[in-house]
Amino acid sequence: MTFPTVEDTAVRELIERERIRQITGIQLIASENFTSPAVMRATGSVLTNKYAEGYPGKRYYGGNEVIDDVEALAIARVKALFGAEHANVQPHSGANANMCAYQALIQPGDTVLGLSLDHGGHLTHGSPVNASGRLYHFVAYRVTPGDERIDMDQVRDLALEHRPKLIVAGTTSYPRRIDPVPFRAIADEVGARFLFDAAHIAGLIAGGAHPNPVPHADVVTFTTHKTLRGPRGGCILSTAEHATAIDKAVFPGWQGGPLEHVIAAKAVAFFEAAQPEFAGYARQIVTNASALAEALVGQGFRLVSGGTDNHMMVVDLRPFDADLTGKQAQAVLDLAGITLNKNTIPDDPRSPFVTSGVRIGTPSVTTQGMGPAEMAEIAALIARVLRHREDEAEIAAARRDVGELCARFPVYG
Repeated sequence: MTFPTVEDTAVRELIERERIRQITGIQLIASENFTSPAVMRATGSVLTNKYAEGYPGKRYYGGNEVIDDVEALAIARVKALFGAEHANVQPHSGANANMCAYQALIQPGDTVLGLSLDHGGHLTHGSPVNASGRLYHFVAYRVTPGDERIDMDQVRDLALEHRPKLIVAGTTSYPRRIDPVPFRAIADEVGARFLFDAAHIAGLIAGGAHPNPVPHADVVTFTTHKTLRGPRGGCILSTAEHATAIDKAVFPGWQGGPLEHVIAAKAVAFFEAAQPEFAGYARQIVTNASALAEALVGQGFRLVSGGTDNHMMVVDLRPFDADLTGKQAQAVLDLAGITLNKNTIPDDPRSPFVTSGVRIGTPSVTTQGMGPAEMAEIAALIARVLRHREDEAEIAAARRDVGELCARFPVYG
């Protein structure tokens, strides 16, 4: 045995601190979730030791017989889960998955239609500070000023005007359901490919709580954490027509050796999402989000688009308190053990580093077993802390109440 005999207590203590933070606080970040112990075991397994450039049966290294079976299992499971013709489970993240998909479908400089970042899109949907915006010519569609929803007539008009080679649907902070059918129709009308970024709602799709874009899109990308409740990572689904191009774009186009321990954890997550009880979980996420949204409105907050159809809501803080920023709200709620993130609202007058809003999601609290009654408690706690954000004693009292609520719903026993 040549491993060090002295324990790295610094890292162990940091991990324990983070474990305590997670289980004693209310986790409301829409892009986070609690993974199962089985997913964590796979992520921390001996599979991390193996280098496996290439694909099952076509590796650049020896000794990959077991690894090939692991990756093939993940591929088979995710194809069955979503009804896809082809799957690539190697992307390290959703951002990587999107960039690989672009490389497979279009050429640098081509025109792409995507949702603007400040209206709910993602960095990889053409933000000028991201590689997507530097490599491709993105034209942004936006939500309407009135109902703050995507207007498919606007999408069609832009598509007819700019004739994109690719149309991207999917968001990172849009609280409404997205129907893939009209996007497909517009793409066909202008001769474009259609990519659906399902990063946030993959678990809702797998559980039948949202429409499945796979039958309608050329390519579907998603992350395996968030609502799918797997390890941090990405995945690409496509029609058979694009299989070869997708695989070449992932390796050797954008990535080297895959993270096979994470791919094994993805396989576990796909297995868990295929179980009958996962459908109930997906529906409960949406039910909880609706209940939390209604309770927040009752506390005086305004919700972008007036509510939510999925797992998240974007809260405009200005009607609650005109002086309160998203940055301030995030910081003081952290002190009370309530974790969420500052977020821009459509046409936000404040900068993305300050913001006038926050984004709130229900995947984690739903995993804990909380329901609509607890959503009302959470809304009241949020309002209480923000109303008394200068009162240290009140914040401390709210922190105790948060701890008591979480103790009623232990994550890992």
